[in-house]
Amino acid sequence: MPLLHFHILEGRNEAEIRKLLDTAHEAMLEVFQVPRRDRYQLVSEHKPSHMIVEDTGLDIPRTEKVVLLQMFSRPRGPEKTAEFYKLLTDRLKAECGIEPSDVMVSVVENEDAHWSFGNGRAQFLTGELGGKPKG
Repeated sequence: MPLLHFHILEGRNEAEIRKLLDTAHEAMLEVFQVPRRDRYQLVSEHKPSHMIVEDTGLDIPRTEKVVLLQMFSRPRGPEKTAEFYKLLTDRLKAECGIEPSDVMVSVVENEDAHWSFGNGRAQFLTGELGGKPKG
């Protein structure tokens, strides 16, 4: 956790996709300092006619390398979230050749009760993860 869901256009090979996922995970580890095995990532590939990522009038150019990342997470605070955006785009440019203008991120915040990692248990609430049991 966080859960990262990448939306990309069809056409990348397996190595390119793996590099994208690994690079994003390293940025997340550095900024949010989650455990290394705290890795939950999905990739959805779309036909160009099924994925429209415009610029909200900001004149941000997009290419066929566009990445729309949905991050589902406990609250991380505005400073850490902004730091993640910056580090992520810097690393994706350096490691994957993806321009910062091709990276859009949307964060969906949720609470501890909204996570079950298996076995029908809410591990954040039971104290199995993240410290003491709540309430």
